[in-house]
Amino acid sequence: DRVAICTERSPAMVVGLLGAIKAGGAYVPLDPTYPTERLAYMLADAAPVVLLTQTSLAERLDSSLPTVLLDTPACDSCADNNPDTQARGLTPHHLAYVIYTSGSTGQPKGVMVEHSGLRNLINSQIEAFRITADSRLLQFASFSFDACISEIATTLCQGACLVLASREALLPGEALLNTLQTQAITHVTLPPVAASALAPDADLPDLMTLVLAGEACPPALVKRWASGRRMINAYGPTECTVCATLYLCDARDEKAPPIGQPIANTRIYILDAQGQPVPLGVAGEIHIGGAGVTRGYLNRPALTAERFIPDPFSSVSGARLYKTGDLGRWLPDGNIEYLGRNDFQVKLRGFRIEPGEIEVRLTRCAGVQEAVVIAREDRPGDKRLVAYLRPQPGVELVPAELRQQLAQHLADYMLPGAFVMLETFPLTPNGKLDRKALPDPEQSAVATRGYEDPEGELETLLAQIWQELLGLERVGRHDHFFELGGHSLMAVSLIERLRGAGWLLDVRSIFSTPILSEMALAIQAHQGKPAFVVPPNPITGDSTILTPDLLPLVKLSQTELDTIVSTVPGGVANVQDIYPLAPLQEGILFHHRLQEQGDTYLLNSLVAFDSRTRLDAFLDALQQVIDRHDILRTAICWQGLTQPVQVVWRQAPLSVNTFVPVSAENVLAQLQTHTNPRQRRHDLSQAPLFTADIAYDPTSHEWLLALGFHHLIGDHMTLELIIAEIRLLLQGRAGELPDSLPYRNFIAQTLSVPASVHEDYFRTQLADVDEPTAPFGLLNVQGDGEDVSEINIPLDTTQARAIRNQARRLGISPSVLFHVAWAQVLAQTSGRDDVVFGTVLLGRLQGSAGADRVMGLFINTLPLRVSLAGRSAREVVQATYHNLTTLLEHEQAPLALAQRCSGVMPPMPLFSALLNYRHSQPNADDTTWDGMRLLVTEERTNYPLTLSVDDFGEGFNLVAQAISGIDPTRVANYLVTAISGLTEALA
Repeated sequence: DRVAICTERSPAMVVGLLGAIKAGGAYVPLDPTYPTERLAYMLADAAPVVLLTQTSLAERLDSSLPTVLLDTPACDSCADNNPDTQARGLTPHHLAYVIYTSGSTGQPKGVMVEHSGLRNLINSQIEAFRITADSRLLQFASFSFDACISEIATTLCQGACLVLASREALLPGEALLNTLQTQAITHVTLPPVAASALAPDADLPDLMTLVLAGEACPPALVKRWASGRRMINAYGPTECTVCATLYLCDARDEKAPPIGQPIANTRIYILDAQGQPVPLGVAGEIHIGGAGVTRGYLNRPALTAERFIPDPFSSVSGARLYKTGDLGRWLPDGNIEYLGRNDFQVKLRGFRIEPGEIEVRLTRCAGVQEAVVIAREDRPGDKRLVAYLRPQPGVELVPAELRQQLAQHLADYMLPGAFVMLETFPLTPNGKLDRKALPDPEQSAVATRGYEDPEGELETLLAQIWQELLGLERVGRHDHFFELGGHSLMAVSLIERLRGAGWLLDVRSIFSTPILSEMALAIQAHQGKPAFVVPPNPITGDSTILTPDLLPLVKLSQTELDTIVSTVPGGVANVQDIYPLAPLQEGILFHHRLQEQGDTYLLNSLVAFDSRTRLDAFLDALQQVIDRHDILRTAICWQGLTQPVQVVWRQAPLSVNTFVPVSAENVLAQLQTHTNPRQRRHDLSQAPLFTADIAYDPTSHEWLLALGFHHLIGDHMTLELIIAEIRLLLQGRAGELPDSLPYRNFIAQTLSVPASVHEDYFRTQLADVDEPTAPFGLLNVQGDGEDVSEINIPLDTTQARAIRNQARRLGISPSVLFHVAWAQVLAQTSGRDDVVFGTVLLGRLQGSAGADRVMGLFINTLPLRVSLAGRSAREVVQATYHNLTTLLEHEQAPLALAQRCSGVMPPMPLFSALLNYRHSQPNADDTTWDGMRLLVTEERTNYPLTLSVDDFGEGFNLVAQAISGIDPTRVANYLVTAISGLTEALA
């Protein structure tokens, strides 16, 4: 009798397995994560007499079967002693289990495994792996994967400890590493892809035996893990009871390890097409004989006869060989080298997959005429399934819809990562499919929609603005802003262009109505709503006294006002305006006051000039820019005040200090030390919040400038605007400079939003979050950046294109994908599947007129929550897109307010990691900067872990910063892996 078992990874899984075997039945493992239709087929094909499961899973399975719920008291009434096997007439040739593998006919096939093969496997692996009663083995494999029985049986037969962990704790990477360490695992079997995800510098002192199986083992893994432990490369198909050969790896090996030699009572033959043994070193098909050869395929007599053939080399009656379809050759030392498959079956992440099964399912999808599925490795180590499709005439196939249809029938590991549409398939001269000629799976960079002319004056205007912003020749009324390449920074420009034409639109409408015709309707709906009016500044250049009634944006007493005026050179005559700080300014000031030495938010750059004349021209242009913009002439006052304020001076000359080096050698290093922000502090009450130190370097014959810029008065976009204006001034094009706009308008609009609006939002988002998200255990968010290291990694062009393709297809910004990928990294490194991290928002989307060209600190850091558990990649992306869109309405909420709305109690932080996604202009050749070169630039934060993504319009650059003890390269590579996996999962 066959007994179906469907349980979550738990002791119940082992209890059910042992109960079925001891009773004389053959268990049939069912993975509860499989699609319902696949589970139903396996139940129908296996025809079990009973189903063992858990209460939470029973509804998904065939209710007509007698069912035992392993997690209910009724199970306790079962027999509490072992059945008498002799009385039951059980022999080693009775079935132990039936396990299903991928089938080329479109349905999985059940492999029937007898007790004799299982017993031989257990004895062989216990000896080879050196398992003792003191061993601790990790149960890693899926219950429906044949390695699972190997892990369970070898452990229990030796009286060792079997460690069961949750799916989340076994995720390749930090989660798996943490499980191996905390559970003191001594033995583990992993597919190479999971071992590759373990940090190369990971400390696993308890791990005595590492077994790699399921797919080819790269030599890099041997070098990394073979020293100091037994590392075994194992090989064997399900049809031969899990394992047929083993090889003890040597860290000194330069090549990929062979699959070794046969285990006990197993014979390996390498035969040619005529079934004859091949000479030493000649490739042939691997055939396996001996105790491990299984009975065959359940209900598939023809296929069994095809793959299980009589053994001509054995004297035992009825002996058979299994034709593996794998190619190999004998090496001089008696080991076998694995050379791949001789058919189209593939192995991916340890799972054996018949592309034919996927092809059959694809041809059942609506609109598909013909399908071919292959495994491609366009980048080393990055193997994925790619489906090539011929649509039916007049049908446009959508990859996301195809993947969704397949997911109802196939396991996740069988879903193609890309879908390529072809009019015809390439053929060889003899008329067969030419698989090598199938094209690269890259898709069109821009999603196509049916074109229709804009209708009416507003749609026409909107289309013109889109064309200008996006650099397109034509935009139709059904086109999608984000599919065409729009992003949040461009949204600011869109709002500003519309405002200039007399139309109003808020940022949320851009994200909620990204299709042109729908956006036009949203614009019309906004008309008639009262626009926010900024109170005018009553202070004039003729004012001789300042009184509280002249300050509409802040409440100060006369005493406080007099205190402020006393800090300004020139007194009242030099005061242009006074108003409160923006939320992030308050946070930066808090950290400034907390530090006694240095200043985390003082940005320092070192620039070399080929002459003093060129240096002076640059400094003169900088002073002109300072003179033009209020925020660059702003000081910060807080001492003796009930609240900190910013004070705009009318004149704020930049002080240039000449540094005299101790010697003529290493002048650059001396200047760096002298201006190091880790030791230097700036008097924030004195404007401008710039520092300028110059020195002459006789070695290079250059003038050096150490330019400091405090984050309190500007962000990344402000720096770009400053550089753009300096460039125009150096080119003699001052007349092209745009009108300067005051920062006070932004402050006024920020203050106009009641705190209760923000509180309601963040309580809804965060009230049930009662533990911080702490990747790598990092919790200190009061750092000074002293021990932070940084790494820059550009993404390759292929990956960047794939990210943009997916974003356009989903109608979202690439930033959403990076937020999800960063959440996955934090989930892996914190052991949580519900994570919170800080996202740096542009801060200009709710701004008033000219928000895209006002200088000042607009950015703000706010918490973003991403829940990963129980969701598909697409669901997580859509939820994150929604959360980011709604968060934008609160982009200037104080971080302290958001943290108070969570359940995390002070002084614990809500999060300790940041993501800063910023749109940047790639460096272009420009003669303006001839004779100048940037030597050093440094930016720091108080957070211990930060990832910045620079979006250059086509390419992306990652900048990872991490405190001592955390390798930023490792962090950046985690993100690269996550974003790659995400784009494939969405394909």
